[in-house]
Amino acid sequence: MELVLISVLTLLASGLTFVSGFGLGTLLTPMLALIYPLPLAVAAGAFVHFANNVFKFFLMARFANWDVVSRFGVPAAFASVAGAWVLTTCHDQPAILYYKFGKQEFSVTTTGLLIGPLIMVFSWLELSKRLERFSIPLRFLPLGGFLSGFFGGLSGNQGALRTVFLMKASLNKEAFIASGVVSAMLVDVVRLLVYEAFLMPSQPHDAKNIGTAIFVATISALAGSALGKHWLPKITVPFFQRMVASFMLIIGILLTTGVI
Repeated sequence: MELVLISVLTLLASGLTFVSGFGLGTLLTPMLALIYPLPLAVAAGAFVHFANNVFKFFLMARFANWDVVSRFGVPAAFASVAGAWVLTTCHDQPAILYYKFGKQEFSVTTTGLLIGPLIMVFSWLELSKRLERFSIPLRFLPLGGFLSGFFGGLSGNQGALRTVFLMKASLNKEAFIASGVVSAMLVDVVRLLVYEAFLMPSQPHDAKNIGTAIFVATISALAGSALGKHWLPKITVPFFQRMVASFMLIIGILLTTGVI
């Protein structure tokens, strides 16, 4: 039943990327957090995100601007180590607060307090029309890479910041997409190594069963992308944007308050 739920959620997340304007990682992590502990949800989402980017890499890598990748993607990869380390370290910390609501007891954790608000902020950034008109000078590309990589390692949210900083790089459409894909892959590879070394061993029971879930989620994500591209409009739809943003807001609140 758990695998069926993962398959449905991933298929839905992947398909919605075509009409909501949100990235796969932004949608997938909070959905997986409904099933797994938050750090494992981030790690599982990273595996699926990486597999999805591998496919894009082989399609688009030849269009990448390697100067931009070196100035943005390389700092992002290094910074993702710090973000992933913060995630694994915070997960080992005891709960900050316990409280009861009726007969149910909840615990507020450091991880939830970090990632819950981040999900809300980054969902707003990806949804905001102002983001499309906002760009940062080229000299700040390494800083943008650092920030994007750090938050990518911590919560899986990196696309919004990547867009803000790469928009000023005077890239054509193909180079913009390809440079973003290569940079995202660098972050995914590095943070997955950190998760595998430090996060998975700390949760042997859940980590033992997550391999099958990741495989199912990856296949579902690819299927969702194919179905989304074929059946759904290629333009953003305000209704879906509001629906997804509301979902992200609710999940962010529930994570922050320790309900999930």
